[in-house]
Amino acid sequence: MTEPERSPTALVIVGGSVAAIKSPGLLRRLREAGYVTDVIATRAALAFVTPLSLATAAGRVVATDETWFGARPDAQHLSLARAGVNVIVAASADLLARAAHGFAGDLASATLLSVTGPVLWVPAMNAAMWRHPAVQANVQMLKSWGHTFLGPEVGAFGTLGEGSGLGRMAEPEEIVAAVLGLVSPPLPTGDLTGLKVVVSAGPTREYLDPVRFISNPSSGKMGFAVAEAARDRGADVVLVSGPVNLPDPPGMRTVRIGTALELRSEVLDAAQDADIVVMTAAVADYRAADQAVEKQAKVAGDVQIHLTPNPDILAELGQHKGERVLIGFAMETHAGVERAASKATRKNADFILLNYPTQAGTAFGGDDNQVTLVRPGGESDAWPRMSKREVGERILDEALRIRAERAGVSPGLT
Repeated sequence: MTEPERSPTALVIVGGSVAAIKSPGLLRRLREAGYVTDVIATRAALAFVTPLSLATAAGRVVATDETWFGARPDAQHLSLARAGVNVIVAASADLLARAAHGFAGDLASATLLSVTGPVLWVPAMNAAMWRHPAVQANVQMLKSWGHTFLGPEVGAFGTLGEGSGLGRMAEPEEIVAAVLGLVSPPLPTGDLTGLKVVVSAGPTREYLDPVRFISNPSSGKMGFAVAEAARDRGADVVLVSGPVNLPDPPGMRTVRIGTALELRSEVLDAAQDADIVVMTAAVADYRAADQAVEKQAKVAGDVQIHLTPNPDILAELGQHKGERVLIGFAMETHAGVERAASKATRKNADFILLNYPTQAGTAFGGDDNQVTLVRPGGESDAWPRMSKREVGERILDEALRIRAERAGVSPGLT
């Protein structure tokens, strides 16, 4: 007799943010996806959502500090920690800090010290708190333990005095999709199985003083599309992204950076054992030679700013390319193919994807792109306009063709 298949389990911890009001909707959607759900409501969460609403949505009694320290205490934090996946929604700065520093004085924190399944944090707080160095240090610590983050996003939220901005919690549908990605990642049966792919994405910010910087409107969507396509084809993916309003994709390691120097450090480190490197990031060509430590006051008349070149990351990668496939992007307004071919030759890239920001439908931030593949010798192939995901798939197809050519086999054969 075979054992009946058990339903997957999810533990949802609700933190102390006004975004906690979304948690019943998340619980309902998790149950619709087939999950048996348990809930821990922190004391702060109960200021925004009631135990009854959570219990009704979850179909289970809600666990709180009172149930943990009740008249008949049991190892409730240990039993709750057995869930297949753990999701912390409306995650506050306080809850992040408690988890990062191993506190165990409440049920949520004690449970997080005992979990063995994947952990997904869905933060919700105002932008100032999220950007504070202490909060970011805690986030990085949790990421180093393998925890995943979704958001925060830009949008309207309920903080007094701030109608919108960075800090909004992801929607229940996005959270469920992230959960499914964590516990049911694409099986490593694709044509990139066993390969490591490094992708850079988004802009860099080169600060002139603490509040002013040089940057560009890159959305990061192209790089994220390449990374997700590589992940879905079985690759081990590292995504290094500048400041963008996109959540970390599940199923890969995402590293967030700000400046070109930070991007250089992370990409060079990740690329050491990579098989394919795709540099889609829009890296600022220059940075301030002397960044002011204090905000500079406005003055009458012209102001001169001394800029110094940023390192050429693609060229550095090309100098030590080895057998890896190296791919760059170029954005031009004229003489694009000639300039892209020269760039590919000088930087030892296998090919460059050229696009024109002034071309209709392919400007910064769009979901489509229209590129021309340019090889070092000047040979080019103009691709039709398509979604950025489709562009990403074709880039990876070409990278595999080059790998097969170097190995002396036909693409698709092992």
